[in-house]
Amino acid sequence: MTPATSAVARALERIERLDPALHAFIEVWPDEALAREREAVARRLPLGGLPFAVKGPSGIRSYTARRLIAAGGVPVGATSVPGPGTAWQTWGQGAHGRTVNPWRADRTPGGSSAGSAVAVAAGMVEAATGSDGAGSVRIPAAWCGVFGLKTTNGLLPSPDRTGLASAGVLARSAAAAEPYLRRVLGGGGTPEAASDRLPPASGLPLSLPLPVVYSEDLGFAAVDPEVAAVTRAAVDRLVAAGTVRLLDRDAGLLDPAGAWTAVRGGMPDDPAAVRVRRTNDERLETLFTGGALLLTPATPNRPHGHEGPGARYSTALTWAFNLSGHPAASLPAGFTGDGCPVGLQMVAPRGADPMLLAAARAVEDALPPARTPPPAGRD
Repeated sequence: MTPATSAVARALERIERLDPALHAFIEVWPDEALAREREAVARRLPLGGLPFAVKGPSGIRSYTARRLIAAGGVPVGATSVPGPGTAWQTWGQGAHGRTVNPWRADRTPGGSSAGSAVAVAAGMVEAATGSDGAGSVRIPAAWCGVFGLKTTNGLLPSPDRTGLASAGVLARSAAAAEPYLRRVLGGGGTPEAASDRLPPASGLPLSLPLPVVYSEDLGFAAVDPEVAAVTRAAVDRLVAAGTVRLLDRDAGLLDPAGAWTAVRGGMPDDPAAVRVRRTNDERLETLFTGGALLLTPATPNRPHGHEGPGARYSTALTWAFNLSGHPAASLPAGFTGDGCPVGLQMVAPRGADPMLLAAARAVEDALPPARTPPPAGRD
């Protein structure tokens, strides 16, 4: 392998060429990355030097990053997160300016894993780490047209003392995410052990059609009609392909906004929050009976402008599953008429992360392949 043909060298070249317009990175580590790649290849580690990015300035120290490095993944840089004093979290601040959506430069990429989603969508890296406390992996994945998965809360170590945030991974597709997720989820013991006991998602015994419940709004969210139409069309396509079958089950939940805010604010025993969590947990337990999956739009809105989100919460359809702890993913579902990507959220029973990844692979096989954005976004 020569530097000119290595995966890391290609990633670094794309970062150098594309990031001045997108501002996805706050730091890039070319010399260290190339050295790590040579070592991973020489030692024949499982990931063999595949490049990835880490979320934010502390991302290199995360459990996920350490597992990937131990398996031969190569971190090439740290991606943007919201800047200090930001009142809303669906944007990023790169080293040289605000992070822009690769599809529409006048729109935000989502957040807080903003730069990670942009780096993956633009092809600067194969995958990127993220963390998700209210939708921070799934929202940018949806708005940048890539795959993003939030793991079951508590499955992996997290510095978030509230228990709302869990680790995640972003990649161009569920298939592309699998090599990374196998190393993150497949172990036991220390990250350095890099054990790999998780079966490949492609090898799990899935029986098609998958039983799913579809909800446009979870019973409370105000959803942009065009976003709803794109996700409904994706579900109809899955039904027609024989990939899923729709179950007639109630997917209505209580609006989790107040409960999430109470838990985040250090008041998990607030009576109203306890009531909402208990009710929603009971309803979700019934919904997931028999291994069913839940499908919703990933966000109620399309990417908003850089001035802010307005009155609609981008987290309206995601943060319920940070409270409940269920694993959830966003898959590319299509585009609105003005060129904005839309995500289809898929939620699985707690601890069923490998099944969720396998189901996501089956679903994406029946949907149009992910598209590549224009090099510098579009105004």
